[in-house]
Amino acid sequence: MNVFGVDIGGSGIKGAPVDLERGELAEPRHKVLTPQPATPDGVAGCVVEVVENFGWSGPIGVTFPGVVTGSTIRTAANVDKSWIGVDAGKLLSDRLGGLPVTILNDADAAGIAEITFGAGRGRTGTVILLTLGTGIGSALFVDGRLVPNTELGHLELKGHDAEKRASTKAKEDEDLSWEHWARRVTKYLAHVEMLFSPELFIIGGGVSRKADRFLPLIEGISAEIVPAELENNAGIVGAAMAAGGGRGR
Repeated sequence: MNVFGVDIGGSGIKGAPVDLERGELAEPRHKVLTPQPATPDGVAGCVVEVVENFGWSGPIGVTFPGVVTGSTIRTAANVDKSWIGVDAGKLLSDRLGGLPVTILNDADAAGIAEITFGAGRGRTGTVILLTLGTGIGSALFVDGRLVPNTELGHLELKGHDAEKRASTKAKEDEDLSWEHWARRVTKYLAHVEMLFSPELFIIGGGVSRKADRFLPLIEGISAEIVPAELENNAGIVGAAMAAGGGRGR
């Protein structure tokens, strides 16, 4: 069974049909740049463009980089603040001609995919997925069950939101070496570990493709640390799972 997934990020919006039996993209994904400013109208137009690229006419799952309750947006850290209070499910469904749309937090979607098909498959206890990108997203699982909307990227680290120091955007903006950035990520992981004592950290986001450049530099963390197996496609897969009824399996 194929269901369409769309992953809205601070820098790009990407989507594809997903084979829910295998947890893989059924076709190569299509990506467009996130409009600046990333207003509801502008982002909705990009989502429509991604979906129409495939001529899709069935259920659609869409991730959002912020807290989502039901289908209403509650926070918007890396997109325009005008999203707050918007019923994103209704907005996108209306723009897509009435197609059914399921909305969920972007990191939660990636976590659902990794727990089901990737690095967290079969793992019990406390597992935390962290997506390092424009910000830092988080997905917390206890014995395979999702605790939604944790938003651990906004924990305070040295007087700042952690994502302002340890995201890949911070690395790029400050032109940090892998070694310097890995020290920041280590401090962030140590803080999260102190709070939640997970057995496993899964590191996702686009930088997971380069895990060999920084994961070996992270020391002093008790939990096992592994890269996301679905890499930067995890959000698309998890969004499709949510739309297909597999949310939080």
